[in-house]
Amino acid sequence: MNTTQLSEKNPNLFDLEMPVQYLRGVGPARAQVFAQLGVNTVADLLEYYPRDWVFMPRAVKINQMRPDETVAVIGLVESTDYQSHRRQPMFEAVISDESGICRLVWFHGGYLRDQLRPGQIIIASGKVTLYKRRLQMTNPKFVVLDEEQSKATEHFSGGVYPATAKLGSRQIKRIIRPVLDDLDELVQEFYDKAFRKKANLIARKDAFAWIHLPPDEKKLAQAKRRLKYDELFLMQLGLGLRRYRLRHFSAAKPCKITDEIDSRIRKRFPFLLTEDQNECISQIAADMGGSEPMNRLLQGDVGSGKTVVALYAALLAVANKSQAVIMAPTEILAGQHFLSIERYLKGSKVRRALITGGLTGKKRAELLGEIKEGAVDIVVGTVALLQGDIEFQKLGLAIIDEQHKFGVEQRARLRKQTTPHCLVMTATPIPRTLAMTAFGDLDVSVIRHSPPGRGKIVTRWVDKRDRSKAHEFIRERLKARKQAYFVYPRITAVEQDSDVKAATDEWKNLSENVFAEFKVELLHGRMPSAKKQQVMSEFRKGRIDVLVSTVVVEVGVDVPNATIMVIEGADRFGLAQLHQLRGRIGRGEAKSYCLLLAETDSEIARSRLEMMIRSSDGFEIAEHDLRLRGPGEMFSTRQHGLPDLKIANILNDFELLVMARRNAFEMVRSDPMLATPEHVNIRRALLAKFGESLGLADIA
Repeated sequence: MNTTQLSEKNPNLFDLEMPVQYLRGVGPARAQVFAQLGVNTVADLLEYYPRDWVFMPRAVKINQMRPDETVAVIGLVESTDYQSHRRQPMFEAVISDESGICRLVWFHGGYLRDQLRPGQIIIASGKVTLYKRRLQMTNPKFVVLDEEQSKATEHFSGGVYPATAKLGSRQIKRIIRPVLDDLDELVQEFYDKAFRKKANLIARKDAFAWIHLPPDEKKLAQAKRRLKYDELFLMQLGLGLRRYRLRHFSAAKPCKITDEIDSRIRKRFPFLLTEDQNECISQIAADMGGSEPMNRLLQGDVGSGKTVVALYAALLAVANKSQAVIMAPTEILAGQHFLSIERYLKGSKVRRALITGGLTGKKRAELLGEIKEGAVDIVVGTVALLQGDIEFQKLGLAIIDEQHKFGVEQRARLRKQTTPHCLVMTATPIPRTLAMTAFGDLDVSVIRHSPPGRGKIVTRWVDKRDRSKAHEFIRERLKARKQAYFVYPRITAVEQDSDVKAATDEWKNLSENVFAEFKVELLHGRMPSAKKQQVMSEFRKGRIDVLVSTVVVEVGVDVPNATIMVIEGADRFGLAQLHQLRGRIGRGEAKSYCLLLAETDSEIARSRLEMMIRSSDGFEIAEHDLRLRGPGEMFSTRQHGLPDLKIANILNDFELLVMARRNAFEMVRSDPMLATPEHVNIRRALLAKFGESLGLADIA
């Protein structure tokens, strides 16, 4: 009997894999609308949680409202108004019924401009106050009603679902309601009673019932907690198992440290390492000294000296007769790493090579042969290193820079031939919440302080009216033989968005008009590899005064004489990008200046720019960025093989995340194959959630 026959015979009999098309009230056309919302099966529908919950008292007429009472009223939206220039921006709606009118006010309610429009019928609930002898509600909860609902006498409490023009919240609620009657058969419990009692969790089937139809706010809170915990627990369990498998089912070659090796490596650096660098090196050397593969994240702010730590690790591998590979996301960054290595290893017997996409033909074939034979000790490159024709004889260490720009599959390819120790680096400081999720299977080392002798960076937000003054200031710095970056959001102009300046157009303007007496060059990602390398080389040597670019210079570019960073259309960049771009200056002893040119009414964009002026601490900036953008935008969970969180939020639910991580890692330690009877349903749920993406199929 197929699913269609099953649902026609008994429309109240469901299973989790059944397509939503066969539910009563759906059908093929509406199923397509559901698919656009990410809902394809009954299981997806159960996890299509309300975006808000409203607990409304029974509605009264407007003329029955009394000051200081909390009531609900149903009314027609007569007018709306958004006053953005007040000290507290305010959105106002006036509603009416046959008995009178009422004013509704939301402070900072600009987001309601797309939600509330004249002609709609809504139910609003809140505390009644008097303002200039008129009745009003301040910041009330509301639900937009259809014509049928507006005539109903029912309570309007319950979930409000993310909806579309073709599928309203009320329709979604009606479709979900019959499914909830079968939760006893549909929903399996993950945990045994002892586990649930210890974690203070309600039954999973009750959680689904109460998240969609909460009897009261207390039960809603219990349902949210249970379902959030489940998401976070399964995520942490997957990370814990991935970490366990790497450590116990793989073996790397131990790279032992001795006083002689340590002394020999340190002599390569013409300066003393900082306390932070030494601490990170100690942690890395301890990891590499064992046969368990190192899986460590090295994070540090821009200019903190991560490259030196990474080179120490690479030389430790070479000293133990192993090869090391350093992989960067762009050719410019790979080239910068290679130049740094060349500078430190001048006169050394350590053999090194740079591989980029531009290396082809006979030269490439010869170099690959040398790598395969073990004649090259340190290989630096881009994703070109992941191509199938590159083989290492004895890869002992893989270093991956700006790790979040690579996907899980790309990183896994480096471990196919052998199991090297792995050090991943990022110059984007990672808040603790993200370190526990997107990087939750790695040990973390942090460089918090920059080496001494770095110049101060002054950051200013420049209005377009002061552009000519800014150019004059820059001209004086250029005359003093300093260099400048001009960074733009786009390579070329787009007709639909003509206000946004583009690098190619502005390069022409700057070179021919503004700074005609100086050498101004262009750099962007679409240029041929050889041309990019040539421009960067000329800029490093001081033969170019002004480098006009896009975000291709965001990471890794190190030119100590460059003391000016101008970011045009700074409101178009993310906070992490702005901080990274600013990190290209202040790398020498001279004072540097970061000028943010932007005009914007966006509160979020203004908040980013104000944070840039206020702080130069990358960790503080990362925390602020995380709160502005949310974790999903900062680091794609899919990129890390993690499932999207549908109800949990790693910022707001941090305490629950810590608890879920502790419980999950305890379970991995006690039962790493999830083989005991009490863990059967947890294993099944984990594999259904993300077994393939994390390579956990072998626990099936």
